[in-house]
Amino acid sequence: MSLNYPHHSIGRRKRAIARVYLKEGKGKMKVNGRNYKEYFSNYIFLEKLLKAFSLTEKLEKFEVRINVSGGGINGQAEACRLAISRALCLINPKNRSILKSHGFLSSDSRKVERKKFGQKKARKKFQFTKR
Repeated sequence: MSLNYPHHSIGRRKRAIARVYLKEGKGKMKVNGRNYKEYFSNYIFLEKLLKAFSLTEKLEKFEVRINVSGGGINGQAEACRLAISRALCLINPKNRSILKSHGFLSSDSRKVERKKFGQKKARKKFQFTKR
């Protein structure tokens, strides 16, 4: 299936993992088999998804297929943005300086801190009474 798409990369954010496949084309984009505007219906997530293409002015030049799983919709959009940015750098190394200056090539490593035993949440404690 990925034989038709010569360029691929992976992006991660929180629990979301996105696999992006790029090839020369007319600008069609599918996310999990659906149209990207249907999958990311909110304009904030659409902007995150398409920002790497708009900076490099390559939106109408590639067909994109994205498989994304895990996490929430925001984490999925940011994972897709990282994967698209990495794939654009593989295609043309000149894109790297543009995308790096906007911070699209650095992965955000923040994750949810786990809940500890003997506490209410990760950092919140039970109420302490002295007397």
